[in-house]
Amino acid sequence: MYAHGAHIPQPPHTSGKAYSGLRARIDPEQIPTPIEVAENDEEIWEGKPYMTLPGEHVPLSTTDYVSIDQGNSSPRFVRATAWHIPFSSELAEACQIPLAAIIQPFAELQPGEDEVPLVDCGDSGPARCEHCRAYVNPWCTWLSGGSRWRCNLCGHQTEVLPEYFSNLDPNQMRLDHLQRPELNKGTVDFAVSADYFAPHAPPRIAPSYYTPEPPSKPQSTRSPEPMRILFAIDVTRESVQCGMAHAACQAIKGVLFGGEMEDGGRMEPCFPERCKVGLLTFNTSVHFYDISTERDAASMLVVPDIEDEMFCPLQDGVFADPQASRNIIESLLDGIPARFEDEPTHLCAFGAAMRGCLAALARRGGQVVLFQSSMCSVGPGVSEARLDEIKLYDTDKEKQLFLPHDQMWMELGEEMAEEGIGVSMLVGTGQMTYVDFASIGVLSTLTGGDISLFPRFNPRRDSGPLRSQLSRTLSRETGYNCQARVRCSSGLRVRAHYGALYQRVPAELELGVLHADSAFGVALQHASRRAMDEREYAHLQCAVLYTTVDGRRRVRVLNVAFQVAALAGNVFRYADIDATVCFLAKEAMSSLSAHTLSNIRDGLTEKCSSILLAYRRNCAAATSPSQLILPEAFKLLPLYTLAIHKSRALRAHNVPADIRNFYAHRLLTMPVRTMLRHLYPRFMALHDLSDDIALPRQDGEASPTGLPLPSLMRDTFTGMHADGVYLIDNEELVVLWVGSSVSPQILFDLFGVESPHQIDPRITDLPHLNTLLSTQVRNILARRRAERHGSALRMRIARQNLDAVEIELSDMLVEDQNCGAMSYIDYLCFVHKQINHALTNNTSIEQVTSYGLRGTPW
Repeated sequence: MYAHGAHIPQPPHTSGKAYSGLRARIDPEQIPTPIEVAENDEEIWEGKPYMTLPGEHVPLSTTDYVSIDQGNSSPRFVRATAWHIPFSSELAEACQIPLAAIIQPFAELQPGEDEVPLVDCGDSGPARCEHCRAYVNPWCTWLSGGSRWRCNLCGHQTEVLPEYFSNLDPNQMRLDHLQRPELNKGTVDFAVSADYFAPHAPPRIAPSYYTPEPPSKPQSTRSPEPMRILFAIDVTRESVQCGMAHAACQAIKGVLFGGEMEDGGRMEPCFPERCKVGLLTFNTSVHFYDISTERDAASMLVVPDIEDEMFCPLQDGVFADPQASRNIIESLLDGIPARFEDEPTHLCAFGAAMRGCLAALARRGGQVVLFQSSMCSVGPGVSEARLDEIKLYDTDKEKQLFLPHDQMWMELGEEMAEEGIGVSMLVGTGQMTYVDFASIGVLSTLTGGDISLFPRFNPRRDSGPLRSQLSRTLSRETGYNCQARVRCSSGLRVRAHYGALYQRVPAELELGVLHADSAFGVALQHASRRAMDEREYAHLQCAVLYTTVDGRRRVRVLNVAFQVAALAGNVFRYADIDATVCFLAKEAMSSLSAHTLSNIRDGLTEKCSSILLAYRRNCAAATSPSQLILPEAFKLLPLYTLAIHKSRALRAHNVPADIRNFYAHRLLTMPVRTMLRHLYPRFMALHDLSDDIALPRQDGEASPTGLPLPSLMRDTFTGMHADGVYLIDNEELVVLWVGSSVSPQILFDLFGVESPHQIDPRITDLPHLNTLLSTQVRNILARRRAERHGSALRMRIARQNLDAVEIELSDMLVEDQNCGAMSYIDYLCFVHKQINHALTNNTSIEQVTSYGLRGTPW
């Protein structure tokens, strides 16, 4: 559309690491790039459904595909690092690929995919193996005329209950096979009876709250009911002055009742039906509100004694139907900012407030949605800003930066998880940007909740994304009072779990809430030295017991069958880089409190080099050691490993520990697709869009993938021009970069101005102009928002050499030398040197690094 000129020097960025020594001769234009790989995969699967039976290549997580469930769960729900499992521990050790799976039980389905079927088996419940307690699934076999079935996980034979009996056909299939979704679908929901109700939390010697209710009986359960949602609002001086308290009240009113917002935006009500709502505020004391329908106005009950056991001063009235109490709630939300407008102190009793939330939701479960601006500075769990954190890096004390200040936070998080309570945080900081995520983030990490951060909260800039995130939190598929368990077939076992979860016992996970945007990792290993039969399938089953938001108890069962491989070539051929990268990132985040950052980064490089070395030795041994050979499945592994190095949780740069802890939590919970796009952001040029891009087709026919979008660029400044406009998006932030020499016509078409100096860098959305370019760019942004299910990201304008936000864009360009790490081509040379050294000296990567090469940039 428009002409463009010369390339630019590297924009302002955080310093990187230089490469020293002789470089291998690698052509920068020939190195693998995610752009080309993703485009090729999209071409393969465009208009072609993915059949889930084992044996086929799986589409990439970034591809928009439609899967047809043939007895295996869709890769949206379960994505394994290797779709062909090594038949022995020796082969697994030789391949060096981590055996793992990333599980996202409530993943969103694509249009055109069948809904997850709901199966009601009556009072007897779903059929389960008597030995390992696995659920009946499509991979079980039927024996003795249908009176017994063999478990595909442990091989045990179980009697079929009379009400579940069916005769077999000549192929030994049940006659009602097609009428029973649990026998032909890999993903099903079972409606369950009282035997599966959530148990009461075990009694504690020193509980963190007091309740007048009598203690629950041992082994007793609680009946499921619609979820209770408690909004907790920080009303300290910090929160009121930065506008977070007012924005929170407006956002809550919007999700409850909808309507026009003060900034001109409009919200549609999205509060789940049948759910009850409660409100709590806190500063140096904790305030509960009676919003029952019997009252004309809400009454505030203050609990000033925050040091002792917290209690809820109301038996009834804390929670109410929002529609029945609409007038009371609306007047309360309108009055909260004014009531605390002259708040004299910045002290915050955050720990006591969370104990109050626990007291209000105990023995029922539910969700706490927290709006926070200050760190806990009074009462239980007091935090202090670490002024000397720079001195702690690369020492044994560095691990303290990722541990709570007070053990109280761990105990409170465990107690909330046991009670079936999830904590989601919307944090908008003011002038005091430190909120101690190492402490308060534990609550979300242990209960399965989310954390969203709006640094230096500005109502004009951040109110829209805050409302959007709150709407997504309440509208996505969510279960509470969750328990999950992953089972494997004979020969395999679960080694570890990684994610936002709590484990009271090693094999069982407890989550206060589990939602559609959350995933966890499961590490597998061979259970014995005995080889598996390559003629049989290996199996994995994940069962999640949960209560729906409308109060129904269900079990979601995910089943996956894998082929067993006796050759390393087949293991590498059907390996999955997306799941491998996601697992390595989650494993690294889980080890922050046990290892130093430098050791974690070096460990990631060793794992990357070990996988590539294993391929060279087992699949390409005839090639010269000096030749760079990358397996097709893992040719992007060095790039993604480097991207994990450059993430804010791990980068070798002066990133505040608070920010590191926030991003560590985000990476722990991210599903595969979101993580890949976060590690390698989508980067595109907007100044040279063709006239048919990002516009509906003129013939009126809908494209299979929606609007045609422009091709993406590699994440490097080398393709940028001073007269261009570029958009980059890392699933957390959108940056629109405007070059210093951009054409006045482009600026007029996009912003309605003629000079970069006339652009308002504080705008949060593009102006609605009646120009082709404006329509195209707004369509692209709308498409991105739709892909995130309506969740809007913060958008920033970065004018070349004018705005500090330019550093944010530059640090997202992971192929460049920045963020305390090497450039992509230098890192590829470094990994190649390690492999070459190991091949030449017939050693392992661990031995190579033990020679003093660990962490050395050659």
